Amino acid sequence: MSKKNKILCLFIMLFSFFVSNIFSAETDVEKNNETAKELTGDILFSPPSGTFQSSINVSLSSTISNAQIRYTTNGSVPTSNSSLYNGPLTFSSTTQLRAQTFVNGALTGEMGSAVYIACSSSTRHDLPLVIIDGYRKGKPSRDYQDMAIAFMEFNGQESTLLQKPVVITRGAYHLRGQSSANFQKVPYRIELRNNNDDDAKYDIFGMGADGDWVLIGPFADKTLIRTSYSYEAGRELGLFSPDYQFVEVYINQNDGFVDAADYQGVYLFAETIERAKNRIDIANLKAEDLTEPEITGGYIMQFNMSAAEEPIVRGTGWNDLEVKDPDDLLPEQLSWIANYIQKVQNSIHSSNPTDPVSGYPAYIDVDSFADYIIHNELGKQPDSYVRSTYIYKDKEEKLKAGPLWDYNLAYDCFTGFGWGTTSNVEGWQYGSGMMGFNVVCDWFNTLMQNTTFQNRVKQRWQELRSGPLSDQELINRVDALANPIANGAKRNFQKWPNLQTKTVGNFSTQTTQTWEEQIQILKNYLLNRSDWIDQSWGTALPYTMTPTPDNTPTPTSTNLGDVNTDGAINIVDALLIAQFYVNMVPSNFNRTNADVNSDGNINIVDALLIAQYYVNIIDSFPKA
Repeated sequence: MSKKNKILCLFIMLFSFFVSNIFSAETDVEKNNETAKELTGDILFSPPSGTFQSSINVSLSSTISNAQIRYTTNGSVPTSNSSLYNGPLTFSSTTQLRAQTFVNGALTGEMGSAVYIACSSSTRHDLPLVIIDGYRKGKPSRDYQDMAIAFMEFNGQESTLLQKPVVITRGAYHLRGQSSANFQKVPYRIELRNNNDDDAKYDIFGMGADGDWVLIGPFADKTLIRTSYSYEAGRELGLFSPDYQFVEVYINQNDGFVDAADYQGVYLFAETIERAKNRIDIANLKAEDLTEPEITGGYIMQFNMSAAEEPIVRGTGWNDLEVKDPDDLLPEQLSWIANYIQKVQNSIHSSNPTDPVSGYPAYIDVDSFADYIIHNELGKQPDSYVRSTYIYKDKEEKLKAGPLWDYNLAYDCFTGFGWGTTSNVEGWQYGSGMMGFNVVCDWFNTLMQNTTFQNRVKQRWQELRSGPLSDQELINRVDALANPIANGAKRNFQKWPNLQTKTVGNFSTQTTQTWEEQIQILKNYLLNRSDWIDQSWGTALPYTMTPTPDNTPTPTSTNLGDVNTDGAINIVDALLIAQFYVNMVPSNFNRTNADVNSDGNINIVDALLIAQYYVNIIDSFPKA
C-alpha cells in the first residue's frame, strides 16, 4: 500500500471515530432530553425551566382534552384541591412549579414539574457553573433538603447565571464529609430527582448519566487541585478514579435572588463511588445471587476508621470495613464477602504469604495493590490506609485496591495538627497510619515487609518513573490542572481569603501570599518526594529534575507523539487523541506528548500529524 493510500485509510479511521462519537454525544443529549421530558409529564411549561431576572411569567397547557390544570408552588404534589390554573403565573423568586391535569375531578395524565431560579449576578466566568437555590430553607444538615439546581456550560467565551442551562431540574442536597464539613467552604452530596423523588439520570458535563453526584470544595488545599491531581495520577496508574469537572458554584440558602454574595468558589463536581456502567463497572449483585459464581461480585467496600456504617464486614484482624455498594446485602452475601476478606487477611499473614495457591496472590490483584501503595506514598494523605480506603471485588475476580477518594490534605498540604509541623517529604505512610495509629488493618504495611511484594512495588515504581510519574510528567500534570482554573482561583480567594491562614479546622496548612506560590509548593513537593522515594528504594534516576523557582519555565517533553507512553508512536496514539477530543479521556493519556505541534491545543491536527509520522510522510513534528 502506498503512503498516500495509508494516510487516506488512517484519515478514514479517524473520521469514522469522530462521527461515531458525535452520534454518541447526540445520544447523551437525547437522554437528557428524555429525562427532562419525564419531569414535565403531560404539562407544557412556557417558558421551560430556566433562570431569570426580576420576574418571569409562566403559562401552562396540556395535550389532554377537557382537562383542568391544578398546580402548587411549594414543592408539594398537586391534588384536586390545589390552585386552579386560569392564566399566566408571575414569579419574582425561585419557584418549583408542579402541575397536574384533572378531567371531571379525576386525576388524569402525568404530573409535570419545572423550576425557575431567580438570579441577579452578571459576573462572567471561564469555568462551568453550578447554581443551587435551597428555597429559603437555610444551610442543609446531614439530611437531604430540597433544592433547584442548574448547570451552565462554558461556551468558550463565557459562562453566566442567565444563559440557557444544559440541565436544570429539581433535586436535593445535604452536607457531606467529616472534618471538611466544619470548614467555611463545605462539600455537598447532590441528588437529581424526578417527580417521584427517585434518581433522575442526567449526563452532566459528559460524565455519563446518573442522579448521584458530589460537590468537593477545596479549602484547606489552597492549590485547589490536589484531589483532582490524585485522580489524574491514579488514572495513569490504572486505578479507578472518579470523573470530575472543575466548576464555580453559587448557592442561595436564604431569601432573594442568586447573586454575587452567594458565590462559593471553585469546586469539583464529581461522580460518587458506586457500581454503574459509567462509574465502577463491575457485576451487579442481585438479590437472587446467593451461590457461586454469582455471589462472588460485585462488592465495593471502604475502610473508614471510626466512621464505618452498616453493612459492616466483620472478621478477625481488621476493623471498620463497610460495604458501600450494594448497601442492601442479604445475610448470605454479607457472610460470603466476610469469609473472602478473612481469607485475604489470613493469606497475607500466613507462613508462606507468596504461595500462589494459599498466599495473597490467590486472593488479591497484586498489581492493583502495588499501584495503590505507590499512589498513596507519593501523596502522603495523612489518613491514607485508614479512611476512605476503598477495595472492590468483581464477580469471579480477585480483590482489587481502589477506587481513589479524598486526597485534599495530600501532597504537602497538611503540615501538622495545629501544634507543630511535620516533614512530608520523608517517611512511609503505610507504616504510620494516621497520627501513628494503624487501627483499621495492617495489610499494606505487612505486604511491604514481604520481600517479593516490595520488589514488585519497587519494579513498578521504576517503570512509572520512566513514564507517567517522571519528573516531567509530575510537573506537566500540575500545569494541566492549574492553568484552566487560574482566573477562577482569583475569584475563589476573593471569597475565601485564607492563603495566609495557617490553621484550617484542626490542620496546619501551607501559607503564601499568592495562589501561584501554592502551586509551586506542590511542584517542589512532587519532585522532592519522588527523589526521596528513588533514593530509599535504590532506584534514583539520572534524569531527576531539581525543584525550580517560580520564574523558571517548565522544560518541554522529548516524547512527542507517544501519547500512551508505551515507547512507540503509532496509530493507537492518534486514536487516543481522537478519544480525548470527543471528551472520552483515556486512562493512559499523556497530554504533553499529545500536543505534537506545540500549539497549546489537542485536536484532530495532532492526530493527523501522528498518522503522517507513522507512515513516514513526515519525519518530525512541525511547530505551530
